[in-house]
Amino acid sequence: MTESPVLQIQVRRKCFAGQEVLRDVRLELQEGECVTLVGASGCGKSTLLRIVAGLDRDHEGEVRLNGKSTSGPTRDIRFVFQEPRLFPWLTVAGNVAFDGSGPVDAPRVEALLCEVGLAGFGARLPKELSGGQAQRVAIARGLFVRPRVLLLDEPFSAVDAFTRLKLQELLLRIARAHRIAVLMVTHDIDEAVYLGDRVLVFEADPGRIGASIPVVLPQPRDRDSRDVNAVVSTVRHALQRVHAF
Repeated sequence: MTESPVLQIQVRRKCFAGQEVLRDVRLELQEGECVTLVGASGCGKSTLLRIVAGLDRDHEGEVRLNGKSTSGPTRDIRFVFQEPRLFPWLTVAGNVAFDGSGPVDAPRVEALLCEVGLAGFGARLPKELSGGQAQRVAIARGLFVRPRVLLLDEPFSAVDAFTRLKLQELLLRIARAHRIAVLMVTHDIDEAVYLGDRVLVFEADPGRIGASIPVVLPQPRDRDSRDVNAVVSTVRHALQRVHAF
């Protein structure tokens, strides 16, 4: 029996300043699935994430979570932005727990900090963190309310290459441990294939899914393997067909 999708997205039309930026985007995510989005800048990928997050409601379509239509931001769908967007006046622990309601669950905060490799960092301020550490805090904050879906918009683009590799491994570990559906925008083809169970290639003018490429390879993956490189090549050719570069 096929599992019901945790997330269903249908955007028939989205316009901005009179220009159609998305058309007929249909997508489903299963629990624990990671779907990555690649495409040229300005093709509507980030706009799609904002619609899914409930931050942009001016569109024709519907987002359904566990079969029920959403009408705005929800605790079950959390967004990790390109920049960590931490509150500078709050401690690391305060930033992680900021989205929570009621008394702060200190043990959960500390458990999440341990999970993202920041045990003992709770009392620090954001200015005392590196870029990679700050993004780890942002991921922990996204997990604090136990969401069903995690949205990420180029979350590792602002960190150095070595930190990026570590954060990719962290995301995989967290997604598996929490059985969260992940929808992630990236401009890095290798990253899209390494992380994704499916890679969606976006076309532009208007934005829409030009290709859906399954990555039927077990995790953890060998970045240098022939199988991984074959999928990377397939994605690259799909991007060329939609004139992404």
